[in-house]
Amino acid sequence: QVQLVESGGGLVQPGGSLRLSCVASGFTFSNYAMSWYRQGPRKERELVATITSAGGSTNYGASVEGRFAISRDNAKNTVYLQMNSLKPEDTAVYFCRRPYGNHWGQGTQVTVSS
Repeated sequence: QVQLVESGGGLVQPGGSLRLSCVASGFTFSNYAMSWYRQGPRKERELVATITSAGGSTNYGASVEGRFAISRDNAKNTVYLQMNSLKPEDTAVYFCRRPYGNHWGQGTQVTVSS
């Protein structure tokens, strides 16, 4: 079955960086677009970034454009989210998603605080 396992979250100071990873299994990873979502305290879940199956095209939510970068390594069945210039409002649980079939990981907590 499809499994998505996120890692890399933690506590970081404003202005800092983190890289999240999502390791996929149970399907041919290179055939599918992948996305990152997040859900902050008392907020709705929102799209952060999406990458196409071969990694040739990406798009981002307006709130993270220019600060975050999504990438993938199909040989490692892994999608990444590089987060730079982090702000307190980036605090959220970050989820990996395979849009086709609506599969989600369990999430990883990112807290941006001094």
